[in-house]
Amino acid sequence: MAVEYNLLFNILFQSDMIKWTLITLFLASVMYTHYRGKVRHKWLRQSTDHSTFMAPINAFMTLFSSLPDRPYHDVNSYPELKTLADNWEIIRDEALALQSEGAIKASEKMDDAGFNSFFRRGWTRFYLKWYGDSHPSAVQRCPRTTAILDSIPSVKAAMFAQLPPGADLGKHRDPYAGSLRYHLGLVTPNDDRCFINVDGIDYSWRDGEAVIFDETYIHWAANNSDKNRIILFCDLERKMKWGWAQAVNHWFSNTVMSATAAPNDMQDKTGGVNRAFKNIYQIRANGKKLKAYNKPLYYLVKWGILLGIVAAILMI
Repeated sequence: MAVEYNLLFNILFQSDMIKWTLITLFLASVMYTHYRGKVRHKWLRQSTDHSTFMAPINAFMTLFSSLPDRPYHDVNSYPELKTLADNWEIIRDEALALQSEGAIKASEKMDDAGFNSFFRRGWTRFYLKWYGDSHPSAVQRCPRTTAILDSIPSVKAAMFAQLPPGADLGKHRDPYAGSLRYHLGLVTPNDDRCFINVDGIDYSWRDGEAVIFDETYIHWAANNSDKNRIILFCDLERKMKWGWAQAVNHWFSNTVMSATAAPNDMQDKTGGVNRAFKNIYQIRANGKKLKAYNKPLYYLVKWGILLGIVAAILMI
C-alpha cells in the first residue's frame, strides 16, 4: 500500500511540476513580449491582447532568429526583394487597375478576422497570396505581380493595401513573429504626413521605395495628407539561426497562418479561422452591446470569464 501511495504521490508531483513549469514559461514569454521595445500597451490591455496568447510561439521566433531584434531591418537583409523594387512600376500599374474597378476593398462577408478592425477606419486591401498559393482572383487580375511574387520563396503573403486621406490605424501588434513586414510604396503622397510609426520611430512611404519592419513591435499608421496611399504589403519568412527552428517556423506558417486566408471573391479559398469568424464575432458584438448598456456589468462579466479560465487551468 505504501508503494502505491508513493507512486501516486510521484505522479501527482511530476504532473504539478510540468504544469507550473509551463505556466512559468508562459508568464515569462508574456513579460518578454510586453517589455520588448520602447512603446508598450498598458497592462490592462496587454492582459487580453492577442500578443499575450501568442507570446510563447513569438518568443521562440524572436529569440531564435538570426536577424537582430529591432523595429526596422535593412532591406538588403533580403536581397531577393530587389526584384520587387526593380519592377515597382509594373506592380503599381496593376494596383491602379484594381483601384479603378473598386477591387481594393473591405471584406463584405465578415470573413477577414485579421484585418476586420481596420475596415471601419477606411483601410482596404486586395489579396495576392496568403501563406500558400496565389489567390486565383489575383492570378487572373494581376498576372505580372503574382508571377514576380511566386518567384520569391521568402514572400509568404502579399496584398495591395490602401489608406485614404484622413484614415489612421491605432496602436497594435500583429499576432505572429514568424514573419517580418515589407512595404513597397506604389502610389503614395510622398509626404511625411503619411507615415507608419514602429516602436516610436516614423517612416514615411515614398513611391518605389521599400521598408522592412518587425510587425510584432507596437505600430500605428496615419495618412494626414490629402492624397491616397497604396502599397505592396508582404509578409517575409523570418530567418532563423538553425535549420530545425526554420522548420518549426515554416510548419507553423503553412499550417496555422494559412488557416487565416481570406478571399477577394468567390473563387478564392477561405481559411478555417475566417469560416468560423462570423460566429465568433457575434460573441464580441454581444459584448459591445452589453458594454454600451452597462459598462460595469460588462467588465464584471469579462473579468469573471478570464479569471474562471485561469482558475480552471490552475486546478488541472
